[in-house]
Amino acid sequence: MVVKFCAYLLTNSIFVLTDAAESIVNVVASSFAFFSIYLSSQPRDENHPYGHGKVEFFSVFLEGALILIAGLVIVFKSVYGIFYPHIIHDLLTGAIIIGITGIINGALGYYMINKGKTLPSITIEADGRHLITDMITSIGLVIGLLLINFTKLLVLDSVLAILVGSYIIVTGYKLVRSSVGGLMDETDIKVVTDVVKILNDKRREEWIDIHNFRAQKYGNDLHIDCHLTLPNYFDLNRVHEEVSLVDKMINNEVTKTELFIHTDPCLPDCCHYCSMPNCPIRSAPKTEHIEWTMDRVIRNKKHFE
Repeated sequence: MVVKFCAYLLTNSIFVLTDAAESIVNVVASSFAFFSIYLSSQPRDENHPYGHGKVEFFSVFLEGALILIAGLVIVFKSVYGIFYPHIIHDLLTGAIIIGITGIINGALGYYMINKGKTLPSITIEADGRHLITDMITSIGLVIGLLLINFTKLLVLDSVLAILVGSYIIVTGYKLVRSSVGGLMDETDIKVVTDVVKILNDKRREEWIDIHNFRAQKYGNDLHIDCHLTLPNYFDLNRVHEEVSLVDKMINNEVTKTELFIHTDPCLPDCCHYCSMPNCPIRSAPKTEHIEWTMDRVIRNKKHFE
């Protein structure tokens, strides 16, 4: 941030100021992200039975909001610069300085995105994407400063700054949108789709029906609950065994998650899609195979209803 403001003071370019202003956001947002990661790592307690992971969404919201504000300020200042141009200088030196900071931010950003996906942590990944945005902005700055230097068109300083500011606004909106989605318990479609696909592909004959499927994220913790229909003559030990198999399969093959599985006993109306062999209580032959898809498993009712 300090280096970029030095570049701005050296060049007096609004275009360079766009990158320097965004660096203020980097520092403030990363400071809050540091605190939120610490808090989200704390174990669950009686006041927070699902842990403290939701604070990460607040961190991402703050970062996105600050990026939005920075982008809007940049665009307004750039529009003003079109009508009231000013002298800029030392553009080649400024381009070199900005280029170096862009390389550093890009390397750190890619590292943080990979770590954010591995852990997983939405805050670390969001901060990494912010740094990648900063790198792209810096690349645009270097190209723009070279264009201004060789064409001598001062108006390009403001025009290019508007383009970069617009890109920053879009990035900020996406971060705010993802954080609000998390706070509203929006389903992670990719993860849930993968879970449902594994359940469908590797379903056991004993698993007659899955419904009322829901997923919630609390920071890096994923919680899934659903209803599993089993033959009504299974004893408690067998029911526990089947539930454990579902749990292990999802955790081993899709993602680490905490499952809450409610078991339902089968009814005579389940027979037409039940694959259980040698069933002692079957009242009708199997006549239908029901694929478990997203639209089916999220319904809060058995598939015959």
